[in-house]
Amino acid sequence: MQPPSKNESTVLVFTLSGLNETMENRYVLLSFTALYYPLIVFCNVTIITTILLHKKLHEPMYVFICNLCVNGLFGTSGFYPKFMYDLLAHDHVISYIGCLIQIFVIYSSILCDFSTLTVMAYDRYVAICRPLEYHSKMTNQTILKCILYCWLAPFFSMAVLIILISRLTLCGFNIEKLYCEIWAVAKLSCFSTTVNNVFGYIVILSYFGHAILIFCSYVYLIRKCRKSIEGRHKFMQTCVPHLLSLINVTAAFMFDVLYSRYGSKNVPQGVRNFMALEFILVPPILNPLIYGLNLTIVRQQVLRMFFKKQMALSE
Repeated sequence: MQPPSKNESTVLVFTLSGLNETMENRYVLLSFTALYYPLIVFCNVTIITTILLHKKLHEPMYVFICNLCVNGLFGTSGFYPKFMYDLLAHDHVISYIGCLIQIFVIYSSILCDFSTLTVMAYDRYVAICRPLEYHSKMTNQTILKCILYCWLAPFFSMAVLIILISRLTLCGFNIEKLYCEIWAVAKLSCFSTTVNNVFGYIVILSYFGHAILIFCSYVYLIRKCRKSIEGRHKFMQTCVPHLLSLINVTAAFMFDVLYSRYGSKNVPQGVRNFMALEFILVPPILNPLIYGLNLTIVRQQVLRMFFKKQMALSE
């Protein structure tokens, strides 16, 4: 074991320097965030409430959509409240424990998105390719197992990564991002981070493997759906939104991973910030809008719910 270096210290607080070059626009950013975050919460809560309150929507596909929206709320809660506080504060700091919690929440949420989209792909495969077996395969017990998989697998993966990060001896405290990020903290290590990198790549590759599996299953579904008008309609109605969600999450996660590992510091700070935030900005609002507007039964129930409230208020 190597002896401690002179630059080694116990890091209790990290500095987040991602806002340093854009602080002159902080009130614009604060106004945008103060409108955008409540909109995310409103859209996701609306879909969740609609699905929970209407028995017609108590089916596997809608349960998984509900899970996707719950995860959207979970992931954004790890970023937006702290970000709004930083926009008002003079110093942008986060405690060591707070940093690890933020990493856990944000990144387990991304992995949960992949897990949820994977079980949704399986649900669509059974519904379109084996419709007669659908109710025997997608039982309440199967749905529960799928939901547990969506959450427990990401939680386990991130718990291991957090333990590996917490073992590192750090020689710095400055994180050049708007939030705590796995690779950014690992780069502050005084010694080798090989174990962290290897396990991190295993997690990344396994979840990108989820995306590849979904794309392959959808190629198969497209071939199947071409044979009937009903199959094509079902695919367009339920699978296209799913594919859009998958492309969105995969591209956003790829942006973050590639930039964190290989990004150049010559890129303007504003561009770097957007690339780092893409998966926190777009998927949480796009998912409820895609499913809420495109799926007819969900859209009808949402409109009915709001019209009932308006009628009750007018009376």
